Amino acid sequence: MEFSHKSVLLGECIENLAIRPDGIYLDGTLGGAGHSFEIAKRLTTGRLIGVDRDSVALAAARERLAPYLDRVTTVHSNFSELEQILDDLGIDAVDGMLFDLGVSSPQLDDAQRGFSYMADAPLDMRMNREDALTAYDVVNTWQQEELRKILYEYGEERYAPQIAAAICRKREEAPIETTLQLVDVIRSAMPPQALREKQHPAKRSFQAIRIAVNDELGAVSKLMKAAFRRLKPGGRLCVITFHSLEDRIVKSEMQQAARGCICPPEFPVCVCGRKPSIRIISKKPIQSGEAELNENPRARSAKLRVAEKI
Repeated sequence: MEFSHKSVLLGECIENLAIRPDGIYLDGTLGGAGHSFEIAKRLTTGRLIGVDRDSVALAAARERLAPYLDRVTTVHSNFSELEQILDDLGIDAVDGMLFDLGVSSPQLDDAQRGFSYMADAPLDMRMNREDALTAYDVVNTWQQEELRKILYEYGEERYAPQIAAAICRKREEAPIETTLQLVDVIRSAMPPQALREKQHPAKRSFQAIRIAVNDELGAVSKLMKAAFRRLKPGGRLCVITFHSLEDRIVKSEMQQAARGCICPPEFPVCVCGRKPSIRIISKKPIQSGEAELNENPRARSAKLRVAEKI
């Protein structure tokens, strides 16, 4: 399958990274290399490190970046392992980092990956096909309360109790093996008024299961803490999120790092001694303009937050 992907907020990311030709930059979600291509072509003696957990994306990115491979290193890993990646490469700190936390269009559009509720496929949803946990495992082996919790917390699904119960009833008859089987179970658990809503009835549940399979929120939290430690002074961090749960983590971690002190508000003076490690560049998240939205409707929920290491 051809791995092509429209890079969201491309111009805004490049502008905010403030790329130096001799700098070291890391794209932690390489994908189709749209962002990375623009970074790499601005480098001369600098270096780009491209990381992705999807081997299909890595192979496609290497082809896209062929004119600049002399200044590019690609790594098959999860961005949450940022510090280990840099340690393995012998790099203490970098001049800029970019993370596009959305699921790439090719992953969504390739029916066999199991991300989509619009086409039938095995229940998979792994961004890294070498990982053990699949959507099949979550749907068919997790306890009803675990299912209810992820549907409610990760999918913000108001019918989470009914859907979790329906999944458990159905799998007692036979395993739920495909995406459209799961869609049918979800539909069966929802009231008629919910099925008439504009949004597909399975959208929130599929999002929740995908997040659980890939531990997406845990990875973001770990990433943010590591990113601040491994930026050079003056280095920029750009993070694009696509749903409120990720954005909340990114915003909170940036605010905490920019504030420094973590003493309780009632303390008359600071005793923790923590100083701000970053300054927030984007006081409000940067979002796509009308031109980009007309060309790429999936950019509508994208939010870019930018911080600079002090």
